[in-house]
Amino acid sequence: MRFEDLLLFYFGDTLDIDALLKPYKRFGVHLGLERIQDLLAALGNPHHQVPIIHVAGSNGKGSVCAYLSSIFTAAGYRVGRYTSPHLLDWTERICLNEKQIEATRLQQLLEQIGVAIDAKTESVTQFEVITAAAWLYFAQEKVDLAVIEVGLGGRLDATNVCDRPLVSIITSLSREHWQRLGPTLADIAREKAGILKSNCPAVIGQLPSAAQEVVAARVTELNCPTVWVEPAQELKHQEQRWAVYEGIEYPLAMLGEVQLLNSALALAAVQILQQQGWDISISAIQQGMAKSCWQGRLQWTTWGNQQLLIDGAHNSAAAQALRQYVDTLPQPVTWVMGMLSTKDHREVFQALLRSNDQLYLAPVPEHSSAVPADLAILAQQVCPHLAVCDACDELFEALELAFQSNHNRQVILCGSLYLLGYFLENCSKEN
Repeated sequence: MRFEDLLLFYFGDTLDIDALLKPYKRFGVHLGLERIQDLLAALGNPHHQVPIIHVAGSNGKGSVCAYLSSIFTAAGYRVGRYTSPHLLDWTERICLNEKQIEATRLQQLLEQIGVAIDAKTESVTQFEVITAAAWLYFAQEKVDLAVIEVGLGGRLDATNVCDRPLVSIITSLSREHWQRLGPTLADIAREKAGILKSNCPAVIGQLPSAAQEVVAARVTELNCPTVWVEPAQELKHQEQRWAVYEGIEYPLAMLGEVQLLNSALALAAVQILQQQGWDISISAIQQGMAKSCWQGRLQWTTWGNQQLLIDGAHNSAAAQALRQYVDTLPQPVTWVMGMLSTKDHREVFQALLRSNDQLYLAPVPEHSSAVPADLAILAQQVCPHLAVCDACDELFEALELAFQSNHNRQVILCGSLYLLGYFLENCSKEN
């Protein structure tokens, strides 16, 4: 059956992005490069036409990509950005000069890719298809460079198909996706370091010692000119939040202590490209930094005319960064949380929960969610002196209860980017 006939069989005459991608979802997560390489070859190898900055890591990838895309856009370049997952819409993943791809254009790309897929070969995954769409879009738009975020791991991720990146960045490493990447930090580091390429520059963040040893050995083996980045310093005397890295002063629009490291990683990469001949002025850096934003990470919003802080906090390192910011707030905390079944729930609770906190737990819709009642039992083991610990059947029920029992507490929604996406989608429908 032809691809077009398959789509009509499944979805009729009306197509949308979800419909176009749905047939590939059944193949799940399947790491490996052979399928994406075959698909890109059938499309004319668009990735060979796109210079890239490649960004891997457990946390901070999205923020670093946002900084870089904004800076190079401010410098006057034509800049692609590919990130994942999305919160509301597939078009968030593929941007050109900070603007999401139009849905009609993405649909055209997906239809073109569908025609190119060889029915005789092993079926491609959903992530491979949307990744191919990004490469194809950036090539067709003749971008000057693209900032590409790794989806999962690095070595076998579908983004890892370029032999000569302008610079490779590893932001951080923590124990995540161990079911696929390996049980230890060294195993995970080995997979992340798979994006490093021979004689190509690397920028590396602060890593645990076991991970740093693996990455250091790899950069030595590949002869990668490497910058090991320390966090920027915050400039306390400024009315607005500013930082300085390697003598460059710049505004920090994104919240949290962790942005001192994330912004420094971006600037280290910018400095490498400046040495390669790219024209990026101090003014462009400052303008780009000032305009940088990353939805769903330490983001203030409202719900029912009440102030709400939302953050992914989907693993222990991200949870620690959230708690670090929360500790600067004056009010006690009420948590509304949901987590995927695959996450390390105990470590997240250990990072976030404190005595006298309130906790309302909810499922993550349409994903492999941890059971709220099971999470409640674990949370009380981790933090026996919670003021409230309730399991709810649905997110908005949990939010209602959290705000009803507010008592001058700050309500925070966290635990999963998919949960935030569900929240934002339903809020946008109401508005």
